[in-house]
Amino acid sequence: MILRQRHIVDTHKFLTLFVVLALMAAYNQWSNTTAWVYLALHGTYGLIWLIKSQTFPDKRWEAPVRPAWAAGLFGTLALYWIAPLLLMANDIHAPNVYLCGCIALYTLGIFLHYTADMQKHMVMQLRPGTLLQEGLWAKVRNPNYLGELLIYVGYGLLAMHPLPIAIIVLIVLVIWVPNMRQKDKSLARYADYAAYKRQSKWLIPLVI
Repeated sequence: MILRQRHIVDTHKFLTLFVVLALMAAYNQWSNTTAWVYLALHGTYGLIWLIKSQTFPDKRWEAPVRPAWAAGLFGTLALYWIAPLLLMANDIHAPNVYLCGCIALYTLGIFLHYTADMQKHMVMQLRPGTLLQEGLWAKVRNPNYLGELLIYVGYGLLAMHPLPIAIIVLIVLVIWVPNMRQKDKSLARYADYAAYKRQSKWLIPLVI
């Protein structure tokens, strides 16, 4: 079997639920509401990702990878497990209003991320070779990335520690930004891309 990026990412998403449960057990956090909320958010994100991977996968994750590159990718993704580690180890009990805010960010992120990816998938299936610039993509050129950012921030904040947010910022700058810039260069081949770029933002509506 050819080792592909999808296999590494899917494995990480699958293991997340069990990693968080193991951390809850290791630090005896069974009575901690914040720990259960974290499990629900990060755990379900992994499960939803697996459903997406099987039903409307992103072609970019089909690229074959060498074992060393795969290990590096998994190690990078494993940085997201620092948030639950800090939460459990420090016995974090977030205020209810804080929990509400984190859940709201995560929920909005889930909607944007998976709705945008589904819209992109359907346009590529039904109208291949056309520039996607309607729906969630009308005002933002990367609504799926925006959704993913809100997801990570939503449960990263639950650790109530700066390190998980710093990791998210680092990954955005080192991996996401180059990917989004490369995508912009690829879309420039469309005749109507210049007009689309003028009327849309890169990542955040009305901001950037």
